[in-house]
Amino acid sequence: MENQILKQALNGDINAFQDLFAQFQPQLKSYLYRLLTDRNDADDLTHDTFVRAFDKISSFGGQSSLKTWVFQIATNLAYDHLRLRKRWLPSAQDDSKAYSYENPVVPTTFFEIHQNAPYGSYEIREHIDFCFTCIAKTLPLEQQVALMLKDVYGFSVIEIGQILTQTEGRIKHLLHDARSTMTGIFANRCALVSKTGACHQCSELNGVFNPKQDVQVERMKLAMVRASADASQAELYELRAQLVQAIDPLRTTGTDLHEAIMRCTRKAVGEIETF
Repeated sequence: MENQILKQALNGDINAFQDLFAQFQPQLKSYLYRLLTDRNDADDLTHDTFVRAFDKISSFGGQSSLKTWVFQIATNLAYDHLRLRKRWLPSAQDDSKAYSYENPVVPTTFFEIHQNAPYGSYEIREHIDFCFTCIAKTLPLEQQVALMLKDVYGFSVIEIGQILTQTEGRIKHLLHDARSTMTGIFANRCALVSKTGACHQCSELNGVFNPKQDVQVERMKLAMVRASADASQAELYELRAQLVQAIDPLRTTGTDLHEAIMRCTRKAVGEIETF
């Protein structure tokens, strides 16, 4: 049945193409959000990807899956969007915290969203996902893309090579370097998995938005916290990635709140002019 729909799409049937596109559209939009860190930009580029892919559908030769081919188009569009942006520093969330302290409108906005928005709740696991996206922004763009595609969205090395038009060896090198950097940053910064970690943001925010909730109980629900005493840093990274895989940042109970926290972070690092 799907082959028949694909054949119709290749013959210019936009409804058939839309049926196929819809199968992976949520993943695509989530992926673009993790790269762009802006909900509206992710929406726009998802739409642009659909238009560009349908316009070029006759050139799809079947050397890869349609999903991989579409993700290649989306990645190229994201590259165009991100090429001139600076990489974030590991301290981006510290900068965001400092900015929120200096500008009272920021915490006021957070509380209004938390109390009134349909998706304004706060969960530590969702903030760990948020943190993963922020730390990934410290990577060179090609490493960030390879890491997201492999460790979050489950593409194979071969498929990532098709998306990035790189050899398998090059993709493996990108993944090794990206994981090494991410693991090192988490080991030095995350207080959940290291007694010397400098960043307590997820627990601090939990105390702010869920004051009646026992922070220690909430933290101990996380497998990586339970494993932190005995697991290697590589194993802790894998547990973190597994948590992130299970979360769509655009479809969580705290999507609205974390979108606002992300805007604050982007303002703090100089990526946008106004909060």
